[in-house]
Amino acid sequence: MQNLLQNKDFNHKKTFKNSVDLVYIDPPFATNNIFRLGSTMSASLDSKIAYKDKFNLESYLEFLYYRLILIKELMSEKGSLYLHIDDKVGHYVKILCDEIFGREHFISDIVRIKCNPKNFKRKAYGNIKDRILFYAKSNQYIWNEVYEEITKTDLHKRFKKQDDKGFYTTIPLHAPGVTQNGESGQEWNGLKPPKGRHWRCPLSELDRLEKAGLIEWSKNGVPRKKVYAQDSKGKKIQDIWEFKDTQNPMYPTQKNNAMLRRIIQMSSNVDSLVMDCFCGSGGFLRESFLLGRNFIGIDESKEAMKINQKWIEELNQQILSSEDVNCLLHNKYFYATKQIKSEQLE
Repeated sequence: MQNLLQNKDFNHKKTFKNSVDLVYIDPPFATNNIFRLGSTMSASLDSKIAYKDKFNLESYLEFLYYRLILIKELMSEKGSLYLHIDDKVGHYVKILCDEIFGREHFISDIVRIKCNPKNFKRKAYGNIKDRILFYAKSNQYIWNEVYEEITKTDLHKRFKKQDDKGFYTTIPLHAPGVTQNGESGQEWNGLKPPKGRHWRCPLSELDRLEKAGLIEWSKNGVPRKKVYAQDSKGKKIQDIWEFKDTQNPMYPTQKNNAMLRRIIQMSSNVDSLVMDCFCGSGGFLRESFLLGRNFIGIDESKEAMKINQKWIEELNQQILSSEDVNCLLHNKYFYATKQIKSEQLE
């Protein structure tokens, strides 16, 4: 991050400031551990070190604070941040995000089920989750509704009724709230909405639904809209996700690709510029590329860069050198940059 904005021979601040539509980061969790390739924490001592997470809480929060400030500078007015963190430091990190982005721009605290239940002896509940803090830079953030596919089990539970058109369920035609003006409180087919409620749609739409045979009348004369299984978009996504990590990751901290795709699809558009400044094995970058996004990836680990170079070679069929070279599309580059000290940012 410092190199991206501050380095004298690598200053893209004017180019990328206010231009990134989506940032996903999975920073260190202040675990005081050494992470090696091919493991989630510590493999054999012969394994190459991916990175060292040797922060105490104070230094960790300072480390993250300055990066979050730079991230906000890079984000567009349509931009969102998804910050992957665990529950040991997550509460402190949320306070940082509230200060930098504003509490009013906090959108969701997503719980991610990361593994199967564990059998252990320590005095605590099993830890099978982590969390993703979702913030926006403004109220104009990109939001593309994506629906979760309905399983066969859920399908049979939800769509229990059947007619000649297929399986269906019914939903109310009215909603809570009284309207003072307009037709949503008026009589339709000799029936007014119940007290304290109003019609969900215009009377003309009710007429259309009735004509199309999409209204079912109960024995008590209450109309409900028919929704057929084949017309259902799926289940609306909630804030508890189940995306379990791979059993044998090539890089520690490697995350579930389907989870990354969901984030990319919901909070960016085709041709959006997205960024991961703790990119690790590049899972987020790879999924972004496959979904037609432009990306910036940053990591200080040489092992991470080797892994990223490898998958880019495979996708682009091009060998990359350590110099600045064009790769993938016209605006995708690898840069060799110099490290700078934190005091140089003052």
